[in-house]
Amino acid sequence: MKFKSILMAGIPAVAALCLSASAQAGSDMRPVQLPKSPISPSTLIARGLHAGTIHLSAAWNRQGKINPPLHCTPAPCALPNVEGSAGATEPVDETPIAVNPRNQMQLITGGNDYNCSNNLRAFWTSNDRGKTWSGACAVDVTGQSGDGDPVVGYDLKGNVYQGGIDSGGVSIASSSNNGKTWNNAVTSSAVSGDFADKPWLAIDTNANSPNKNDLYVSNTMFDGNSDSTIYVSHSSDGGQHWTIVQASPTAIYPTDVNQFSDLTIGADGTVYLTYMNCPATGTCTGQKSTMYIQKSTDGGNTWSSQVVIDTPTLAPGSCGFYGCLPNTAERVSDIPVIGIDNSGGARNGQLYVVDYNWTGSFMQVRVLSSTDGGSTWSAPVNVAPKSAKHDQFFPWLNVDNKGNVGVTWLDRRNDPNNLDYEAYATWSTDGGNSFRTNVQIADTPSNPDNDGFEGGFMGDYSGNAWYNGKLYASWTDTRNGSYSQDEIGGLRR
Repeated sequence: MKFKSILMAGIPAVAALCLSASAQAGSDMRPVQLPKSPISPSTLIARGLHAGTIHLSAAWNRQGKINPPLHCTPAPCALPNVEGSAGATEPVDETPIAVNPRNQMQLITGGNDYNCSNNLRAFWTSNDRGKTWSGACAVDVTGQSGDGDPVVGYDLKGNVYQGGIDSGGVSIASSSNNGKTWNNAVTSSAVSGDFADKPWLAIDTNANSPNKNDLYVSNTMFDGNSDSTIYVSHSSDGGQHWTIVQASPTAIYPTDVNQFSDLTIGADGTVYLTYMNCPATGTCTGQKSTMYIQKSTDGGNTWSSQVVIDTPTLAPGSCGFYGCLPNTAERVSDIPVIGIDNSGGARNGQLYVVDYNWTGSFMQVRVLSSTDGGSTWSAPVNVAPKSAKHDQFFPWLNVDNKGNVGVTWLDRRNDPNNLDYEAYATWSTDGGNSFRTNVQIADTPSNPDNDGFEGGFMGDYSGNAWYNGKLYASWTDTRNGSYSQDEIGGLRR
């Protein structure tokens, strides 16, 4: 997949200096280069595609390095790899995944899908535990265009939800038949004069919660000065009507930026919000940043004050606003992904957050935990062994119904040149104090330069979800040698 043009326009309050691609027909082209903007790169790319300043070309030949199939006896075992974005011929990246809590046969995944000309998102569902997938381009609010950042989820009634950024805000659509048909999308966030970016969706699937089946959507709002605030919208009627509430203080640009929010919900209905704040001295690359948590005990109507979780250092580099994947022009995010133990066991209510820290030589994924509702946090614990000195990035975290903490991420340990990566997974049975054997869950390596954007964009996040001892994972994969795809795998404990 080759990118023809990389000129971008119309980014609010941020200088939009972009380099043009090689003019020689048929020549190799430089990575897509976007403005040094706090807005998420998927949204910047979407704007360029809608404006006609970025164009996708025909696909390259599918080819890539193939490793032997993964085997493991006894467990833990890697699940078979399946392309979730079945039939895609343009790049797909940013890959959330969810399992129906009422039916383990049903899953949903999604991605920024550049096969979709208007909404730039697609979603795929499975009715056979992830063995096969089918789907279509996203459902958007009528008259609006999509800007990526897919989110997914199921409620306790078995309804499935898809969503992401539309030109009018965050939109959410629902289905009662696992995606065979979808209801009209509804905008969940709208603040006059503000631009919505980087959402996340959480659904209260706790049977004894006073707010069970309520939906919550967090996202960043940028105003005309690029000042940023985290808002959380909530709905008690399956996403038909929404109430939007400011959760975080406003970060004043260019002093600092709030971005990359995430959500989880406790068994008692308490909603926990996390996000990153970084000092925007030109950009946030290489800067020590702050991961914050806030919570709501009244269904999202009011929010507590900020508490610091962690202060990681972002990766350096000049390719993006929040840091670069070493040896590439790939922008990387640092999302404080949060999960909670709702098992009812000894660690019920314990919170966990995964992020990465730039050590000075590589990106290292680690997990922090809180036993007091987020008031205080442990020291970070590395998920990879001490011998792993290659980059670890795009982590995700979830906790199963027995209190096991599952973490997935992309890892370069098998490439001495620190370029190719595979997806890895591990889990903790002792409250995040230590992590078990790392399991390679991708059976084929991926080269980030083959992302379909000339090595310039492979998304901001991956995803995972537990069900009955299986940690399903989704990640941006380039094994075809041409463009990124949504790959599904995972581990069985």
